[in-house]
Amino acid sequence: MTDTKTIALDREAYELLKKRKGPRESFSDVVKRLAGKRRKLSDFAGVWRTLSREDVRRIEDAIEAGRRLDRERAAGLLKRME
Repeated sequence: MTDTKTIALDREAYELLKKRKGPRESFSDVVKRLAGKRRKLSDFAGVWRTLSREDVRRIEDAIEAGRRLDRERAAGLLKRME
């Protein structure tokens, strides 16, 4: 039998956790995934070396598209504030 502990969550915390839960994931799995050990940025050093130039270009294009959307969204918010 697995050793368990009971915790209390308010409704908002429960709903936030529930949104992060996958269909085959237990709430314990979600907590472990979200609160588990975070990897250091240096763990990812060199990862890009294995990507093709095409893959890198697609990633860079996606990043730029996201930045463009952010700028457009910010401009729209500023206009509404005027």
